[in-house]
Amino acid sequence: MTEKIRTAGLTIGVLARRAATKVPTIRYYETIGLMPEPFRSEGNQRLYDPRHASRLLFIRHARELGFPIDAIRSLLDLADQPERPCEDADRLASEQLEAVRRRIVRLRALESELQRMIESCRRGRAAECRVIETLGNHDLCADDHPGDGESPITR
Repeated sequence: MTEKIRTAGLTIGVLARRAATKVPTIRYYETIGLMPEPFRSEGNQRLYDPRHASRLLFIRHARELGFPIDAIRSLLDLADQPERPCEDADRLASEQLEAVRRRIVRLRALESELQRMIESCRRGRAAECRVIETLGNHDLCADDHPGDGESPITR
């Protein structure tokens, strides 16, 4: 992804390959307004220039870092107005960092529970399998972990 994309009227397929992005993803970004409308050839084929390629790489990088679409929209708006202060960008990045940290805590709890389930399995028949038993009865979990609480099915 760090490779610079050289464009001179790239088709959507070429842009997608060079940016390691799927064509439907680029079209989706256009539909929701993250990507500007591309130029159209006389045959109505989408043609992309360096501005499109740079924007797509920005979006991809932000998605890889886990930013939600609304945050990316705000960051792109800031990028389009270089004279604005970057307080909002700092705030959005801080919010994303906090969300990642919360996810890590949840994933560690899940890791611990899965490890406990596997270690307590008796390796016998499915009828005595601790993994199957624990998945069927949340009360057998050692700790609270994400997803605890009433099931939406049983409410």
